[in-house]
This record gives sequence, structure tokens and C-alpha cells, in this order.
Amino acid sequence: MSLLKNVGTIGGLTMVSRVAGMAREMIFSRVLGANAVTDAWFQAFIIPNVFRRLFAEGAFSAAFVPMFSKRLNGEGGIEEARSFSDDVLSVFLPVLIALSAIMMLAMPGVIWLLSDKPVDPATFDIAVAFARIMFPYIVLVSLVTLFTGMLNSVSRFAPGASFPIILNLVLIAALLAGDFAMGALGWSVEQVAFGVAWAVTGGGVLQLAWLYYWSRVEGFRPRLLWPRITPEVKRLSIIALPAAIGGGAYQINTLVQLYFLNQLATGSVSYMNYADRLNQLPLGIIGIALSTAILPTLSKFVGSDNKEGADRIQSDAIELSMLLTIPAAVALAICATPFVTMIFQGGRFSVEDAAIAGEVLAALVLGLPAYVLVKVLVPNFYARADTKTPVVAAFISLGVFIAFNLAFLQRFGVIGVAYASVIGAWINVGFLCLVLAKRGWYALPGALLLRIARQLVAAGAMGLALFYARDLLTGWFAAGLFARLAALAVLVACSAIVYFGVAFAVGAIDRQRIAALTKKRNP
Repeated sequence: MSLLKNVGTIGGLTMVSRVAGMAREMIFSRVLGANAVTDAWFQAFIIPNVFRRLFAEGAFSAAFVPMFSKRLNGEGGIEEARSFSDDVLSVFLPVLIALSAIMMLAMPGVIWLLSDKPVDPATFDIAVAFARIMFPYIVLVSLVTLFTGMLNSVSRFAPGASFPIILNLVLIAALLAGDFAMGALGWSVEQVAFGVAWAVTGGGVLQLAWLYYWSRVEGFRPRLLWPRITPEVKRLSIIALPAAIGGGAYQINTLVQLYFLNQLATGSVSYMNYADRLNQLPLGIIGIALSTAILPTLSKFVGSDNKEGADRIQSDAIELSMLLTIPAAVALAICATPFVTMIFQGGRFSVEDAAIAGEVLAALVLGLPAYVLVKVLVPNFYARADTKTPVVAAFISLGVFIAFNLAFLQRFGVIGVAYASVIGAWINVGFLCLVLAKRGWYALPGALLLRIARQLVAAGAMGLALFYARDLLTGWFAAGLFARLAALAVLVACSAIVYFGVAFAVGAIDRQRIAALTKKRNP
């Protein structure tokens, strides 16, 4: 495989989705700002997304895709694969509908558990209403995940990679329409927020139609049958359970974070959301792309007892991830407030709001290399069919996160929640590295550690240059659109020139290794 090429392809598709999401957040911040209504909206939006990541994109994908691919490429071919997917769909859909109905009925209790006490009746009622409107999205996106898995099995990646863009475009349209209605019809922030909530479910319908169309094009023609628990459907459920438990730690972390944020001043949930949107950009492009790209090759090397090959691909992934993540983290930390100001400030999102969100981002990105390393290290366990150790690591990280939130919350506020998340992420990385080394599966080579140290030197030089460039451009960050774009371009160019220039000079980049990463390898 060509690691760099695969990462570039997957990361490029992810980047389109993340940039569209960034545009959505930019418009959201200007139209709705950071207030009690947006806090309620983000809280409601997080709840179906937690279930989506836990069941649809996490547990279900991990179990369904290998089983479907095995049948598709086996003796039965497409007919056997079709039969299996129809059986899964016929059981999966009623379960999803039942789960959605139960959650919508129980939503007041869910929101109450996550809310500050005593509960503000006005904010509480709005949050419940938002969550009930948006929760059916989990049914739609779960079916989208089913069709995406089928298409990926025949190497049709574009429809599955593009469906998140549809939701972002629908939400952008709803926000722009809401902004017009506020000016022309006198709509309130609350009315616009309700319209955007309905757009989430509407976007889910369009996403499902998009994936259903492409599944029909590829000849799958999904059908709804009378539900029956076949041995294969039962086996799918058994396989999905450990994956759901593993993903549960991260999703519980999200809900726990929401609980702590709700104990703080109005706007805290929104500030964390805006900061995390910038933090997630490099995480999605680098971390998710690398973890997706290396798992098949790691599995082949492990399956053939080729430890040297497995170690090499793991080291390549770590080196490449740190080469790109460390400068991103340093740049976001030093220019946190300017970046937030340039991207989000305007309309109902004030300069003061940007300053607070910038402080949160500066704290949050200290854990960015750790978040990426977790994504890169976990495939080493999955390649050995070990799904338990990442679960243990995730729950240890969750325990640390809760403990430090209790220690930091009252003293540091929303920034304390960010620091707790950072500490938990680094504990997760340390645990995974320790277990890999103890079992003899992988140990960080000295040469790799030396190269990462040189990357830190290059990032330090870049940070120093950004520190001075940032101060010189202070007046441009909150100016007009073209001034903001010019300031952003200068900061990005300064970062790239200084970092990669120093990196080459101090030996942080090995040209021969980069060339090797671009060549195809056979196991």
C-alpha cells in the first residue's frame, strides 16, 4: 500500500466534510451566537449524535462490514450478501424505531440528568423540544451507515464519504433562511433555532435518499422483510456488543462533559462546541485517515507473523501523524483567539465570546497529539482481534477525566473541562503504549523518538514566529472579510515555511522515509 496516498485520499474527503461543517458553525455563530438557546440546541444535538457514534458508526459498522464483505466475496456472491443485508435491515429498522420512541418519551428525564440544578424551566423545555425533533435522525443515519457499509465493500467510497456534506448544506440553508426571517419577519433566535432543529431531521432524509440511490445503482436493492432473528443476525449482534461497550466510554465521556458544562455559566456548552470544531479539523483529517489507512495492512502483517512489517507500518503512522499534528497543535494554541475571532466572531457572536472560546481552544489542543495517537495506536490491537484493551484504556481515561473535572471545574470553569479532557487523553496514550510494549507487540524505537524531538524543535521555532506575526496582525482579525482572509493566509504561510524549513534543517523530516511512504508495498 501507499500509506501517504491512502491517508491523502481519505483525509481529503474528510477535509471536505469538515470544511463544510466549519462553514456551518461560522454561520451558526453569527446568526444565533452563544446564549441559553444555543446551549440548549447544542445539548440536544449532542444526544442523538452520541447514539449515532455508539451504535451506527461504531458498533454496527465494526460488525456489519466484515460479515457483509465475507459473503459478497464468498461462493454465494452478491445474492448471499443481499439476503444477509435484507435480514439485518428488517431487524435493525424496528429496533431503531423502538429505541427512538423510547428515548423521545424519556427525553425530559435525560435532559434533567444533564442539566444544572435547579433546572431553568424555560431552557429545560426548549432543550427537550429540540432533542425530540432531532432524535429521529439516529434512525435515518443508521440506515445510511448500513448502505455505506455495503457500498464500501465494493470499493464505492464516494457516496459514503460525501453524505455528511448534505447535512451541512441543509443546515447552512436553514440558517441563512432563518437570518433572513429574523430581519424581514422579526423572528426570534428561538424560532430560528427550532427551524434549524427540523433541518437536522430533513437533512437525514436527504442523506438516506442519497445512499439508497447509490446502493440501487450497485445492484443491492435493499428490501424490508418480516423481521426474523437468523443465526447470522444473532452473530452480528454478538459481535457488535463488545464494539458498543468500547465506544461507550468515549460517548459517556461526551455526556459527562455535557453534564459538567451545564454546571457553568450560560454559553459554556457553545464555547466548547466552537473550540472543539477547530480541534476536530486536524483530528479528523489526520487521525481518522491514518487509523483507517493502516488497519488493513497491519492486519495482513499480523496475520502472516511479520512483526518487522507491522512495526514499520506502526512507526510510519506515528511519525507521519506527529509530523502533521504537532505543528497544528502549536499553531492552534498560540493563535487560538485570533483563529476563533477570524472564523466565528460576528453578528451575535461577540469579541468577548471569541476571547472565551479562544482560551478553551488553547487548552483543548494541548491534547490534540494524544487524540491522534490514540487513533493510530488502537488499530494495533484491533489487528490482533483485541477489542478489550482499548475499552479498558478508554474507561481509565474516562475516570481520570471525571476526577480532574471535579478538581478543576469550580476553579477554572469551562477551561478546566478542557484541561481534564487533555489529561485523560494523554493517560489513554500512556496506557496503550505500556500494554503494547509489555506484550511485545510494539515499542517506540529510539530513532522515532529522536525524530519526534526534532519535530518539537521545528514546532517551537514555528511557534516563536507565530507569536510575533500574531501581534503584528492584531487589527486584522476582527476586520472585514478580506482582511481576515489575508491575516489567516499570512499565519498559515508563516507556519508552513518556518516549520518545514526548520524541520528539514534539523532532520525532523527524512526525505527517504517520506519517499518510501509514497511507494506501494506488498505484505
